[in-house]
Amino acid sequence: MLSNIRIVLVQTFHPGNIGAAARAMKTMGLGELVLVNPRAFPDDEATRLAAGATDVLANARVAGSLNEAVDDCVQVIGASARLRSLPLPHFDEPDAMAQSALGNAQSAPVALVFGRERSGLTNEEIRCCTHQVSIPANPEYGILNLSQAVQILAYELHRGWRTRPESDFAYQSPAEATPPTREQFDHFQRHLHDVMQQSGFLTQPHARTEEQLQALFARAEPSRKELSLLRGLLSALEPRGGD
Repeated sequence: MLSNIRIVLVQTFHPGNIGAAARAMKTMGLGELVLVNPRAFPDDEATRLAAGATDVLANARVAGSLNEAVDDCVQVIGASARLRSLPLPHFDEPDAMAQSALGNAQSAPVALVFGRERSGLTNEEIRCCTHQVSIPANPEYGILNLSQAVQILAYELHRGWRTRPESDFAYQSPAEATPPTREQFDHFQRHLHDVMQQSGFLTQPHARTEEQLQALFARAEPSRKELSLLRGLLSALEPRGGD
């Protein structure tokens, strides 16, 4: 289950933070690290701060984009200090995030995404996520180092894994309830966009109609089977040539 949890670091500036994050991961039983366009990797500082977790660094994968890093994941959780304009499902408490992620990770990959040290994740990167999570902290000073944030959320995942009822470990979600991968959901969003444009539904370029509909489907969390039904409906509604 924990082997299906992926930690994704986006454009990390300080190599030492990559090493410290790897150490935080290994202490909590996590081993899959993906780096999106890191400034410097591999790097001696990352190796030094990884301490005994150099195997996590050795197996780390470098991706050219966040989409590439999470396309095969059924749940992508963006760690963010504040809510953004896109109303994604949001976990106010890390333990709730952990239970949801562990449930999905029983049968498919799940990603936990962390942004840049100074600016976090962009709005466009948040749109690659299916959920958000925040770490409750002092409202007057809620700033966490990147590796500290990784440690806190990795701890919640490990605690959730340790305390799950034994029966849950053997449980496998029925096929019809399996969430779609991020790539499958992106295909649906593009299909929805095309049908709305071709049908003339999108008549006001500056309206947020499309963004609101995309957010609605993100909050609904459709299964793969439900997403397939929705795509079938879109295909049936697509304008036909000559009609």
